Amino acid sequence: MSRRSRPEMIAETRAKLIATARKAFGEEGYAEASMDDFTAEAGLTRGALYHHFGDKKGLLEAVVLQIDAEMAERLSAIAAAAPSRWEGLVAENVGYIEMALEPDIQRIMLRDAPAILGDPSTWPSADGCIATIRANLEHLQAEGIVRADIDADAGARLVCGASTDAALWIANAEDPEAAALKAIPTFKAMLEGLLRRA
Repeated sequence: MSRRSRPEMIAETRAKLIATARKAFGEEGYAEASMDDFTAEAGLTRGALYHHFGDKKGLLEAVVLQIDAEMAERLSAIAAAAPSRWEGLVAENVGYIEMALEPDIQRIMLRDAPAILGDPSTWPSADGCIATIRANLEHLQAEGIVRADIDADAGARLVCGASTDAALWIANAEDPEAAALKAIPTFKAMLEGLLRRA
């Protein structure tokens, strides 16, 4: 049996802490999750958490980055499966809004993380989201599908902002399913305003 290298051991420790914290944050919520409980469940000490993440907030940031990367991968697959670039843009953004109904995403990404880490529009992933939407809008303008008189950067920011706000509304609604049934068709109608009219 070969000995693991130090980088492998560090990666394993970080992965254990992220996995147990993610489970605790998803089931109990950030405020209620006990650092002692989830470090013990991972077979580690509170000192390991401080060493790798600084504090509980740093660990939440790592959990958010992991979930965000998974969401981005899923949304990219949704867009790629669409029959056209326009339908991909719509499906990807609607897919994001629909993810607000998933318990872990709802609690960790759309309730606790904004309360602890601040406005999601300031998170590092927001720039990537805007860049993707902007590139799609520019391509769609070049193809004559989206109106040429719309600034692609402004459009991307507004689409991203609207989908984020819709997801936050759904996640925090008394009845998330009912909120989604209102938000999604309204969001789609808003996007249709970007289309070039014959």
